[in-house]
Amino acid sequence: MVQLKTDTSIEAMRETGRVVAQLLTRAKEAAAVGVSLLELDETARDVLREAGATSPFLNYRPHFAPTPFPAVICASVNDAIVHGIPTGYRLRDGDLLSIDAGAVLDGWAGDSAISFTVGRARPADTRLIDTAFAALEAGIGAAVVGNRIGDIAHAIGTVCRTAGYGIPEGFGGHGIGRSMHEDPGVPNEGRPGRGMPLRHGMVLAIEPMLIGGGQDVFHPDRDGWTLRTGDGSRAAHAEHTVAITDDGPRILTAL
Repeated sequence: MVQLKTDTSIEAMRETGRVVAQLLTRAKEAAAVGVSLLELDETARDVLREAGATSPFLNYRPHFAPTPFPAVICASVNDAIVHGIPTGYRLRDGDLLSIDAGAVLDGWAGDSAISFTVGRARPADTRLIDTAFAALEAGIGAAVVGNRIGDIAHAIGTVCRTAGYGIPEGFGGHGIGRSMHEDPGVPNEGRPGRGMPLRHGMVLAIEPMLIGGGQDVFHPDRDGWTLRTGDGSRAAHAEHTVAITDDGPRILTAL
């Protein structure tokens, strides 16, 4: 069941979104050659503590997971698409890093993700990352009252496929509110004009995931959480929490 949010609730979710944005900003600033993923997770924990917020990621255990998630961020490096568990791995020059993070403040959740290069960027990685954010922008642009979920999915998929990238089937965005994952699901590829109508008060986490090699194949890592590209190519992930309003889409996790 889709839970429509009041304007007051959307304002409260905006405050949560600010915490998520600050967390990602601080984590990106801290991400340098030689810094470990665990150190980035600790930076994120500091931001949550300072804001009086908690993490919806920590100890989260969906049906597919063998263990609860042990961190407050997902840190996915190079061929990891999403759900990377922070480890003692120390970042290297040229690594492509995606950080996905959330927060809960006053009972409302927020969720966002960024991808960037640590150190010197490969041109191919820059194009991949730029396309992920372009797909996110296209999806947000389609998130207007009167459209349908399929219009968001089509907008995202068109950008990804036109650029020649793969899309991991079965993974995409979602509704968000009192819980991090709510109805409806938001696929990253679909047919326009199909699916649930978009209404004022819906809040969605829109999140393109791109596979650089152009294939859609992926596999879970041995940790049971991390999804990796099937061909070993690099991946990128971008996400915002977005409120659908009569005045147009409102990004709640922007700085």
